[in-house]
Amino acid sequence: MTYTNTMKEPNKIILLCSLSLFLFDFVHAQIIQPVKWSFAAKKVSTEEAVVFIKADILPGWHVYSQHIDAGGPVATAITFAPSKAYQPIGAPAEPEPIRKYEDVFGMDVGYFEGSVVFQQRIRLKVGQPTVKGMVEFMVCNDQQCLPHDEIAFTLTIN
Repeated sequence: MTYTNTMKEPNKIILLCSLSLFLFDFVHAQIIQPVKWSFAAKKVSTEEAVVFIKADILPGWHVYSQHIDAGGPVATAITFAPSKAYQPIGAPAEPEPIRKYEDVFGMDVGYFEGSVVFQQRIRLKVGQPTVKGMVEFMVCNDQQCLPHDEIAFTLTIN
């Protein structure tokens, strides 16, 4: 009579599953997300509102200004979806950025650290429009730049 230890096979499966979950958690933890975006709006009159686009940036990292010369990093770009319910007035406003020469780009660039709030005035064509848009940005620190990213947003102006 041949005896087979059937307990070894399930133990191998459990070990492989546990190892796979550990590796997944390790790889997932390595994803760097140094910027958290938030969006809000405030009605300033019956015909106008302001959309606030805020970036909270981890220490040591920075996000670039909307105004970067060609050959530099990816500038922050804020776009709004076309709509019959609202219309952006002018370009998004930003505070005065930090200006510094960056060797990697061979030029002076403007950027923000800590946090920054961009503001966009909106002309309202209906009472409570839903505003949709996109923020494209690049984030760097002294060691690396992450690939540019895009964040979509939707908010209702009450």
